[in-house]
Amino acid sequence: MSTPISRFGLNPFRKGSWLRRFCQSKNGSAIVEFAFIAPPFVALLVAMMETTLVFFAQQFLQTATTQTARLILTGQAQAQNMTAAQFQQAVCGNGAALFTCAGLYVNVQKFSSFGSIAMLSPVSNGNFTPAGLKFSMGTPGDIMLVQVFYQWPVYLAPLGFDISNLKGNMRLLVGTAVFRNEPY
Repeated sequence: MSTPISRFGLNPFRKGSWLRRFCQSKNGSAIVEFAFIAPPFVALLVAMMETTLVFFAQQFLQTATTQTARLILTGQAQAQNMTAAQFQQAVCGNGAALFTCAGLYVNVQKFSSFGSIAMLSPVSNGNFTPAGLKFSMGTPGDIMLVQVFYQWPVYLAPLGFDISNLKGNMRLLVGTAVFRNEPY
């Protein structure tokens, strides 16, 4: 007894039908496999490139911080009576290739000993709040902490590759230098 579908010639799996030939065909299987593999592969490549860019920017900010902190270490900043804005501009001059000057924030503090140094964290509930940043260049022999903060945009967080630590798909980059001022 035949089924109602085959009685009218609508059985898609009957001998010679287009669906049967399509399922048995080996032509084009590579393109179908590639279609399954390509999107995750491309997403992974882009995520690796963005992660690499974040690490590069972090190292660039660290280098700019270290170079600019030498102005305080050697007493040049104190001799010029630099303000926080001027010091920020000096950092920007060393890191202008990657960073916007308005996005750089500096924290310069002096401490009595290396053991008493406490790093400042300007992140509260996932929001960057620069209100508590200080600027004190110290005198000869003082122990100094110089921190430079920059909010770096992260573009792949909506795809599940979340390397951000701030709200709004931003990654907080921090450059830090700790030293004792020279006897200038």
